[in-house]
Formats: sequence, C-alpha cells, structure tokens
Amino acid sequence: MAGIYLHIPFCKTRCIYCDFYSTTRSELKTRYVRALCRELEMRKKYLKGEYVETIYFGGGTPSQLEEEDFILIFDVIREQYGMEHCREITLEANPDDLTPDYLKMLASLPFNRISMGIQTFDDTTLQLLKRRHTSRTAIEAVHRCREAGFQNISIDLIYGLPGETKERWENDLRQATSLNVEHISAYHLTYEEDTPIYNMLKQHQIEEVDEDSSLQFFTLLIEHLQEAGYEHYEISNFCRPGKYSRHNTSYWKGIPYLGCGPSAHSFNGTTREWNVSSIDLYIKGIEGDRRNFETENLDQTTRYNEFIITTIRTVWGTPIEKLKQEFGNELWEYCRKMSAPYLENGKLEMHEGALRLTREGIFISDSIMSDLLWVN
Repeated sequence: MAGIYLHIPFCKTRCIYCDFYSTTRSELKTRYVRALCRELEMRKKYLKGEYVETIYFGGGTPSQLEEEDFILIFDVIREQYGMEHCREITLEANPDDLTPDYLKMLASLPFNRISMGIQTFDDTTLQLLKRRHTSRTAIEAVHRCREAGFQNISIDLIYGLPGETKERWENDLRQATSLNVEHISAYHLTYEEDTPIYNMLKQHQIEEVDEDSSLQFFTLLIEHLQEAGYEHYEISNFCRPGKYSRHNTSYWKGIPYLGCGPSAHSFNGTTREWNVSSIDLYIKGIEGDRRNFETENLDQTTRYNEFIITTIRTVWGTPIEKLKQEFGNELWEYCRKMSAPYLENGKLEMHEGALRLTREGIFISDSIMSDLLWVN
C-alpha cells in the first residue's frame, strides 16, 4: 500500500501567507506536465511494487490544469503503477476555478475527492489575504461540487488571522458546518519568513493574535465541529465518520509515498527524498534525465522521532507493539518513562494498545511530543 503526491506549482496569484513552492509562470505548464510524467516513469521502482491506494494533486493550484493535462498524467500512472487499487484520488482546488464546466470535466476523470481552500468566509479578510474568491463564491462552489456528483468534499480554514475575533471565527465555523462537507481542516495562521504577511507583521501593519485568543479559537473549533458530528481524528483535521483523508493519514501512519514535482518529498520507510524547489531546475533536470534532488538515509533515532511525531497526533495514537518491534526495548522504555507524567495527569492515555492524546493533552501536544523525542 502506498500513495502518490503530485505537486502542481501553478497559481494565478500568490496568497500573502503561503510559503509552499509555487509559480505564476503558466507558460511553462505544457513542459511541466511532460516533465512530471517523465519523473513518474523514471521513479517507478521507488515504491517497490506496493499497490497505489491514494493519489493527491496538491499545490500550488492543481485546478489550474486542464483536461488534457490530467488525462496525460493518469495514463502514465495507470501504465506505470496501476490504479485498480486506488481508493482516494484528491484534487486541491480554488473555489473560483470550480465552474460547472470544470466540475463536469473533473467528474469524468478518476477524481473522487475535492479539497477546497476556503480559509475564511469573511470577505474583507479574503481580500487582505489576496484570495481570488469571495464567501459567496466558496459556498456556491461547494454546492456545485455536490451537483457534479462529488460525495467526498474537504474544505480548509485558517484561524488566528489578522483582526480575528471570537464572533468572526464562530461565524466561519457555523458557515463551514452548514455546508455539511465530509472533511474540514483548520490550521492556525503561521507567519513564515519571506512571505508578504510576515513582512506586514514586522512593519506593524497588522498584529498577531495573542496566545489566549489562539487557545480560545482552538477550543471553539473543537467544540463546534464535534457538536456538528465531526470526529477530531488529527490535531488539525475533522471528518464525518469514516471520511478521514486516506492520503494524509498515510503520512501519519508511515505508509510509503512517492512525491513528484518541484519541492515534493518522498518516503519509502528507510530514506526520504525531496526535489529541488525550482521549476526551471526541475524541468531542466528531468528533460536531461538527471533529476535534481536530495536524499536522507533515516537512522533509527530519526525514524523513532518521526514515528512519535506522526502517530501521537492522531486519534489512533502511537501503537506500542509496533514501537517495540521497530525500535527495540531501549527506546520503548524511554518512551514509557517520558510519557508516565502525562499518563498520571491525564494528558495522555492508553487506548487499545496505543498511547494517545486526551482532549486536555491536545492543547499541549507540542510539549508532549518534544518530551517523547529521543535526543542524543
């Protein structure tokens, strides 16, 4: 079982908070899609014959691609990896790209899940963020996805945005739950260096929300979504029963995945690779059959630390037997010792053979993870 991630770096415009690799140079699209297909062919052996269960088109803005682009990519995946075992094929999309004609085209392709970046339903804030859609556009896009036959829709929200208030965040949550989508991801805004919003913060054009407000917003998020029937299955992710993101869950469960495109990461259990974060260098390398990438061989300490960080953040928790089998008694004893205080104070619990965060523990998850990590 494995996943494939395809990075589609094209954007019409850049959002001021985003630090993912992207470009507005749409004139490179045709060459890029050919290079992406070539990389898929070049790296067929990376997944060691594992069945591909999930495919994820991320970005950038994958909804900038056209039908012929998708057909070309799917043909290569089908030929090189097979798609008969695929259970989830996701397209990230901007609401304003999801016109009736575009959705009709997507519905004719293997896609069965749409992930839509809405961020907020406050139009003033959307303008500040340089988003291309309005609140109304986003709502209509969700309805159009339903009309096109999509039964697995995810939306992204961001909280802790400039000027955020309890009332505004509650309005976002009410609007989100009223759409009755299958999945909601909600992330606190982070000010990444070299982004326009970071520069605005440093120039005192906007203010960062305080820690108490952040805690209040996170509490409201959990309460509103659980009351609306969503399961809180990962720190930032909520779903209707059984509708968790299979692709993202593969990252948290240590399932191998192949990442293609500039800046894309790959993991096969023992090594991690990442492609160059430049569309020019990426295309030039692939066209010359000399892929530009870096690789890291993961030693036991690194693998243990990644295992803790990825598993403890989910509702399934860190499986004890698997930890013992993969990392031995020394690291298990260390984990047991470091987790003991949190088990005693109710921040961690043992559940069905796994160590997992309690509702109270979620609020200090960073501290708990840090304490469980092995430091040489």
